[in-house]
Amino acid sequence: MRAVASLPQGAWRVTLPARFACNKMRQMQRILIAFGVTLLLAGLLWPWLSRLGLGRLPGDIRIETENGIFYFPITTCVIISVVLCVVLWLIRR
Repeated sequence: MRAVASLPQGAWRVTLPARFACNKMRQMQRILIAFGVTLLLAGLLWPWLSRLGLGRLPGDIRIETENGIFYFPITTCVIISVVLCVVLWLIRR
């Protein structure tokens, strides 16, 4: 005989339709695949993307000391953010 775990008396049992769980799984799978493809393309195109000069723009902070280097590319982050926002806006349009 197999023991079956049960909920305590008076506990609420929340059940979701099976199709709801499947849709959420499919969405997550698509997001992860798109993220992986984006990383793959960025890696393959890196030799050409590095020639754009991103990371060496005016406004990017670079502090060199005897103990190390601190680098924070503020301008590059803003430019990438604006470009991604415009691209995503155009895709959803």
